[in-house]
Amino acid sequence: MKITIWGDELAGWVASAQLAAFGNDIIKAGSGMLPAQSSIRVEPDLLPQLQSARSAGRLISADERDPFEAEIHWLALAPGEFEEASAILAQLRARHQGPLLVINQSNFGTGASDLLQARLDTTLQQHVICLPDMLQEGSAIQQFAHPQVWLLGCEDEPARQKLSALLRPFSRDIVEIRLMTRREAEFTKFAITGMLALRLGYINELAMLADHIGVDIEVVRDGMGSDRRVGSHYLAPGCGFGGEHFTQYIEGLAGLLSEARGSTLLETVLTENERHKELPFRKLWRHYRCNVQGRRIAVWGLAFKPGVATIDNAPSLRTVNALLAQGAIVQLHDPEAIEEFRTQFGEHPQLVYCDDQYAAIEGADALILLTAWPQYWSPDYNLLHQRMHEPVIIDGRNVFEPQLLRDLGFVYYGVGR
Repeated sequence: MKITIWGDELAGWVASAQLAAFGNDIIKAGSGMLPAQSSIRVEPDLLPQLQSARSAGRLISADERDPFEAEIHWLALAPGEFEEASAILAQLRARHQGPLLVINQSNFGTGASDLLQARLDTTLQQHVICLPDMLQEGSAIQQFAHPQVWLLGCEDEPARQKLSALLRPFSRDIVEIRLMTRREAEFTKFAITGMLALRLGYINELAMLADHIGVDIEVVRDGMGSDRRVGSHYLAPGCGFGGEHFTQYIEGLAGLLSEARGSTLLETVLTENERHKELPFRKLWRHYRCNVQGRRIAVWGLAFKPGVATIDNAPSLRTVNALLAQGAIVQLHDPEAIEEFRTQFGEHPQLVYCDDQYAAIEGADALILLTAWPQYWSPDYNLLHQRMHEPVIIDGRNVFEPQLLRDLGFVYYGVGR
């Protein structure tokens, strides 16, 4: 099939790579033939697949072929690009007097796909299907290739059959397909993200309470997870959640709740999450009696989660900004996100960018762990003790065993521990 993919979101690049791999001819309409964003370029397996598709002639630029000539169009535009999407559909309607299939995977909000559908002529079998973007950075290729479920917002059976044929290579092991209206599909994505945010917000509030009443939140979390009604998914206490798209979906649903119901439930979750990102700094601040001027602080983990190079809304941003404002020297390490951090902060005189995690702790008065990268879970504790000026560890993700560290002579602060 000939498919035009519009936009430079991760979902569009993943669709380009995967659909091209199964024989489709992809016309990529966007900023270029390969991702410009460093966070997308480092997505596991993505860049090699795109380069392979390009070499095979399955992936071509909109500059090489008219993007409007295809009968299938995949929208993966940024949340603020709805007007661009609307203009694309207006041009498609003007150019085509026959069937069209538009797959909307953009985060435009509830009701957007219906507005796009209004641009087309259903009597000519021109239809919009909403396929909510369920991909997670760091595992997007794997999730597209082996989905557990498809949420399809579709109100026309022939259109659904056409999309099913397109996605057949990725549907063989699928658990289920949930068919619903376009509006319901958009709202379901919002609802899922909101529920995950509530769980994260709740466990973090419990962690703060655990600090006050003297219990270990990790023991409590294990007990909660043993109840099948609760489970353990998204119940890991830490120093707050981040990510561009996750936060955008929560903000979108928070706005809907506020407008339609006057509810501040998710607004409170977002506000408290921002406060929680400051928790590692507050623990350090109290330890050093409100004075970190001139102290060397090591930070392990800058990305908003392991497996990505993105720092969008990451706790590291608030922590590092607070440290800089208080005159600390900050020695940074992250396996993937160091360059994006350097791009945002530049060559600041108080920042030291380190290629090695142990170089970052050289002479440090404290180590703050913010991202639970696998390589941080079992460090050389003897080396840490030898190289650090003071053996203070602030564990923002509860990856270390508190009693072990204390027995080794470290001062340990966790989240709710």
